[in-house]
Amino acid sequence: MTGNLFVKDLTSGYQRRAVLSGINFDPIGSGKIVGIAGKNGSGKSTLLKVLAGFHPYSGTLSIGDVNLAGLHHSERARRIGYLPQTLPATSSLLAYEFVLSACHAAGALHGREAGLAIEEIFSSLELEALAFRPMRELSGGQRQLVGLAQVLVQKPQLLLLDEPTSALDLRWQIEVLRAVRKAAREDGSICLIAVHDLNLAMRFCDVIAILGGGRLLAMGPPDDIVTPSILREAFGVEARVERCSRGQAIILADDVTGKDAIKN
Repeated sequence: MTGNLFVKDLTSGYQRRAVLSGINFDPIGSGKIVGIAGKNGSGKSTLLKVLAGFHPYSGTLSIGDVNLAGLHHSERARRIGYLPQTLPATSSLLAYEFVLSACHAAGALHGREAGLAIEEIFSSLELEALAFRPMRELSGGQRQLVGLAQVLVQKPQLLLLDEPTSALDLRWQIEVLRAVRKAAREDGSICLIAVHDLNLAMRFCDVIAILGGGRLLAMGPPDDIVTPSILREAFGVEARVERCSRGQAIILADDVTGKDAIKN
């Protein structure tokens, strides 16, 4: 299965409440990272669940000429890697065993090949010291890193990460997004990341898609679509986009809009 990811006329929700309605993405090519942004409840997690095959929808989702709706469960497990918001559960499994079990479940890697792949990804994420510690002894941030390793080790064609840095400190937020970008480039994966930190998204994502009111409000390169007007519409803030001393775009939020505006 090769080619661009296409999202056409996607509609999904819960019971009688539509969360996403008529979403159309520009084609997303291999090796690209797309940051999915929007305020709480805008549908970021729902979108990733739909793409992962865990939530019903109408519309068309495809990679190249392959419709994702037609994939058998085993094929989907091999082709699509999904990291949910919820942290991996505490258990008596060692971190290494936790990642190895995912390789076996997906049928992607076995034996020595699996062992070498796990060693490589643990090295990339600097997790060697945690490899033989039980999951129940790890902090939330450490378990989040092991969960990411579990997804990355399979080198899926479609990588779906729901707030993969939420439990991490600033250093590890940068390290994780750097590792994800490296993996996407080297493996040719198409990567969608639900994010809240737009400054990190502008630094590491090739494209940002902003959701709001059930619609796609904007999609494109960060420098083109992250503007004061879209920040006002999507997040209800008065903000500026400026450049730091290294030339990187950063968002400075000055106030909220409307009745909730801060009174000095």
